[in-house]
Amino acid sequence: MEKTGTKVSQITIGVLPIEGFALMAYASTVEPFRAANVLSRSPIYNIVNIGANDAPITSSGSASVTPQKTIKDKVDVDYLFVVAGGNPLLFKKRDVLAWLGRMARFGTRMGGVSAGPVILAKAGLMEGRRMTVHWEHAEALSEAFPHLMLERTLYVMDRDRLTCAGGTAALDLMLEIITGHHGAKFANLVSDWFLHTEIRPAIGPQRSGLAARVGSSNVLVLEAVKLMEKHIAEPVNLSAIADAVGVSERQLNRIFKEKLGRSTMGYYRDLRLDKAHNLLVNSSLALTEIAYATGFANSSHFSRLFSDYFGSPPSVFR
Repeated sequence: MEKTGTKVSQITIGVLPIEGFALMAYASTVEPFRAANVLSRSPIYNIVNIGANDAPITSSGSASVTPQKTIKDKVDVDYLFVVAGGNPLLFKKRDVLAWLGRMARFGTRMGGVSAGPVILAKAGLMEGRRMTVHWEHAEALSEAFPHLMLERTLYVMDRDRLTCAGGTAALDLMLEIITGHHGAKFANLVSDWFLHTEIRPAIGPQRSGLAARVGSSNVLVLEAVKLMEKHIAEPVNLSAIADAVGVSERQLNRIFKEKLGRSTMGYYRDLRLDKAHNLLVNSSLALTEIAYATGFANSSHFSRLFSDYFGSPPSVFR
């Protein structure tokens, strides 16, 4: 918080959109500060878009952002947020990664939004810091950087590192920052501006509840799926699942077919294939590594099942 006596000086927010960034994540990052300027009737925040060069940066949609500064310019910001999408593990621009490292050494508060935390990790800036990332990238990030302290929450503020799951979660993080600068009452006014009637806490879940995701509220089904999600790389057998939930294998299969239209192990296999698809799209892991990470004995067996399930071989999704 930048204060002079009781007066808060203007705070500069730097935003580094990465080509293919998610437009929702970008808007949720910058719009709260714009609204704060409107509601305070003074420019309490200054937003600066930064690029690797001065060319427009295109989002994953149809919009683009024109940077006011480049990494070759003198950039003086209080916060720097990297907003990214797509497959951030493929990002290899060494000049950008080196520049992020320099900005951190200068004492800039570094933030990542959506896939942005992955870029920060690639720059070596998340060592010893708690962090989060959009759930779509979480498994790939854990595979690439298993030592990182990754949490599955909306956002994490750990000293001078601020990471966020993206989407509308960025709105909650920025409102929390505004709360620190100008108090909860003013932050709530900004939140109301966006019809965002409640600022969600950092520890809020990224995804809807298990029942909503699975499509059933049956307690036995949910307990079985919880066990499956804990054992993706090393699948357990039907007998172990049935024992864990306290019913016979036959009864469990009957419940799964009635509630989800698939056998227990059929659902389990499809769940693992969905995880594999996520790793294919959002990581640079080799096909064999993905097969092992999702519990398949070898890449040929995995490829056959994947092709049957998705209608195309894994290579198409690469």
